[in-house]
Amino acid sequence: MADELRARIRSGELRPGQRMPTQAKLADEFGVERGAVRQALRILQSEQLLTNVAKGAPATVADRPGDAPTGPEALPRPTTAALAPRIAAAFEAEHVEIDAVCLTAISLTLAIGEPLRRIHAGRMKPVKVDVRVLLPGRNIDLAFPVSVKDPDDNRSGNRGGGRRGGRGDDPVHERWLSMRNAQGQVLRHGLLALRATHGIDVRVSFRALPFTPPMKLYLLNGAEALFAYYTLARSEAQIGQENVQTYDTQGTRSALFAFERGAGMRDSAFVAQSRLWFDALWETISSELLLTG
Repeated sequence: MADELRARIRSGELRPGQRMPTQAKLADEFGVERGAVRQALRILQSEQLLTNVAKGAPATVADRPGDAPTGPEALPRPTTAALAPRIAAAFEAEHVEIDAVCLTAISLTLAIGEPLRRIHAGRMKPVKVDVRVLLPGRNIDLAFPVSVKDPDDNRSGNRGGGRRGGRGDDPVHERWLSMRNAQGQVLRHGLLALRATHGIDVRVSFRALPFTPPMKLYLLNGAEALFAYYTLARSEAQIGQENVQTYDTQGTRSALFAFERGAGMRDSAFVAQSRLWFDALWETISSELLLTG
């Protein structure tokens, strides 16, 4: 339901400032309960496509759908809420270019699901898609996620008492590696399938970094840079039959800051420098990455 309403807004069928049908009418049209209607409307409100979403009252199409609001609502939002609509907008271009630096590809994989659905539904069709992703290499000592060890180990800068990379003796490292590989494979498979199903020219490339990125970065069509810090917290992870205390980050919840080329000198400079930084990493110290165990 959210997909269909989003498409109507993007196409202009539902115009800026227009009142949406009542929740009762939407429930009848889509054959769902009103709770599902409210959930779909809240999704579109989080994407800044609707305003005035309240129980029982018709929502309103935002005056400038997809634009960043002003005032308190302009604060950065979690990656899960902010990334998906920007990725979907990027896929409206004829040539889609997405570069990403991240710990795993989970946020990017989730966000690309929406444009993939639109393409399969025949609502958009880019001619070419290029995706490049930088991820930590498997054989490095990750700064995070790591298991919580004795404070003396932490202060010495050698948490866990030695090198973990590639030895397979650290369950936290192996869990991260499995997630990195699985998410990357899902992302690659979903995009490459567009070649066979829709004849779109698709290239998906991965390279390995020799360090743990302290932040995530997404570059969209050379025009936008989306940036978020990885903030660490103590948490508990179930690995096998054990509950392991770890220092980890919830990347999908990281607040995403948006910078757009043409939105002022500072934004334009940040986008340009971010692209130079990414290209330098890609062409110099990164190495071939195989998404295997």
